[in-house]
Amino acid sequence: QEPAGAPSDTPPADTGDARIAELQAEVAERTADLQRLSAEYANYRRRVDRDREAVLVTTRAQFVGELLTVLDDVERAGAHGDLTGPFKSVADKLVSVVQKLGLEPFGTEGEPFDPSVHEAVQHETADVTGPTVTVLSAVLRRGYRIGDRVLRPAMVAVTERADDGREDDVVHGAAVGVLHGLEVV
Repeated sequence: QEPAGAPSDTPPADTGDARIAELQAEVAERTADLQRLSAEYANYRRRVDRDREAVLVTTRAQFVGELLTVLDDVERAGAHGDLTGPFKSVADKLVSVVQKLGLEPFGTEGEPFDPSVHEAVQHETADVTGPTVTVLSAVLRRGYRIGDRVLRPAMVAVTERADDGREDDVVHGAAVGVLHGLEVV
């Protein structure tokens, strides 16, 4: 016989089932909390990475934007043959650095006109009848972008020509201009 007040070896069945159900509910609640916290942290990490990348691109754009006039002067000096010797080496290094930062020039003769990236300051009409396409006839000031952000639109002269159905006018334009800082022959 057991003394009065001593615990029994077998708990009542109904209190054990209730305690198990309570513990399972608590485990499910804690698991849901952990999953929610884990998802919030993953979202936070993605948001911080995205914000960090945006700040980096903005900083690069501001820095390189200040150098655009210097790049214009370097390009004009090269076009006039004034860029020789040690100054050419310095200019090449400067262009290399800004290209590594993601700067991409755009705007070549023969390229289709796009008002979102080109600023037309001259317009010549075509003497042809039928459908026409507007293309760049001259690039007065090169445009630049970093990624999909346009730092400066290209200042161009445009002309209309007969639409011959060619899809790849950019390749044709590259044959008469400079594309991404590399001479195209």
